[in-house]
Amino acid sequence: MAEKTYRIGEAAELLNLKTHVLRFWETEFPQLAPLRTDKGQRLYTDRHLALLRRIQQLLHEQGMTIEGARRVLEGSAVLDEDLPERVAAVPDPAFMLMLKRELTALRRLLAGQ
Repeated sequence: MAEKTYRIGEAAELLNLKTHVLRFWETEFPQLAPLRTDKGQRLYTDRHLALLRRIQQLLHEQGMTIEGARRVLEGSAVLDEDLPERVAAVPDPAFMLMLKRELTALRRLLAGQ
């Protein structure tokens, strides 16, 4: 039985992405190489969709750069899955006060030289 394939529009719809994003990712992630019909149409398999979902998760949910995502997919970098997804950075007031004091002291030290 032949493996199920999806045209670029179908794949983009399943992932809630635009087709140009999929075409761009093809240029950035060498492991993403969809099949081609005789007329040059892209055909994505379930394996391609799984890879696209992983790329989407790394870029859009984890906030990684393309280079960072590429490294994770190549295995030369490891993603810490325990890190929260895109947590809004809310500075700790006590830490910020301590940091301000340290920087002020450093400024005074450097000004005295």
